[in-house]
Amino acid sequence: MPLTRTTKHHTNGAPGTRIGCTFAELLYAHHDWHTSPNGDGPGSAEEEYRKTLHRFEAHHGDVVSAYWCSHIESGIALTEKPRRFGLRPRIAFHRETDWATKHAPEIAAELHRLDELAIRARTVLSGVREEICLHLVANSAAHLLSLADEASEPENARALNKALAEERARIDQVEAYYKEAANGQAEIVYFAGMATVAVLVSVLGGLALFTHNLLHNETYHVGIVALIAGALGAVISVIQRITNSTFPVDYDIGRAYAFFLGGLRPLIGGTLAIAITYVFDSGILHLPIASTSTHDEHLALVVVGFLAGFSERWAQDTLATALPAQHAAPPAPPPANQPHADAPKREPTADAD
Repeated sequence: MPLTRTTKHHTNGAPGTRIGCTFAELLYAHHDWHTSPNGDGPGSAEEEYRKTLHRFEAHHGDVVSAYWCSHIESGIALTEKPRRFGLRPRIAFHRETDWATKHAPEIAAELHRLDELAIRARTVLSGVREEICLHLVANSAAHLLSLADEASEPENARALNKALAEERARIDQVEAYYKEAANGQAEIVYFAGMATVAVLVSVLGGLALFTHNLLHNETYHVGIVALIAGALGAVISVIQRITNSTFPVDYDIGRAYAFFLGGLRPLIGGTLAIAITYVFDSGILHLPIASTSTHDEHLALVVVGFLAGFSERWAQDTLATALPAQHAAPPAPPPANQPHADAPKREPTADAD
């Protein structure tokens, strides 16, 4: 059977009918109906299938596409269930194909690969990208299952290998789409965490500067300004790398952890900026500016703090140059033809006559 859109049928089950069933139960009911010679009267296989389909859809959502093998209990289905909160439905991929692929291990391996893709897509992706990815998974699974179906299997091993190679190429494309979509969504979550912490740091830093001005009548404080500048520098650095598509994110770690990692980035940039600015403000290193006015020095320290957040490598290299030497160089060994300074001296003796 080709991949078709299943029509939804509502039936009122008998009193005491169990609500909800597994996809395997639906598969058996569909197979009995497809192979049964009876009609559609009461107690027929078709009526039992409609009841089973109603219970399955009540629990898992509407079956929007499915593939059923012709002569064996195997098939795949895609269901959509409306969410309580959200615009797009919850999509799920169902598969029972072990009977059809027990003599086709290569097809079974690719179907297991699609199972993994479906699980990752449901867990990581959201919205329209999740929907597209799962529909692509269902289409590829239906094509693979058709290779093991008696009604549509290839005529010989050569045709099977050619069709299987084509399906592997399609699955590679589906996997590439998933990776691109997952990385894009992970970048959004990462940026959201980074922007949230950067705004929080800027607001709290601004309030601290205002309080410092009221208490000390000074509008500038090295540490607070460096913290804000470093956090903003870290944000700009990540934005630039995302724009240039050079910022891969581990998308399988989950949204909460990606948000947490993004929030750490401004804190790291701000901490490095504080350390760098104090290195220059304390005189350990000197600012390469010709002006000696306090205003110009403050502006230079702001730039230094921003650069420290923008480039963590530059900040670490600068801190490394500010560290004193750990150990003095060992003294050079004396030449081999000269006695060591600590060696005992021999007294001269008279020559014997």
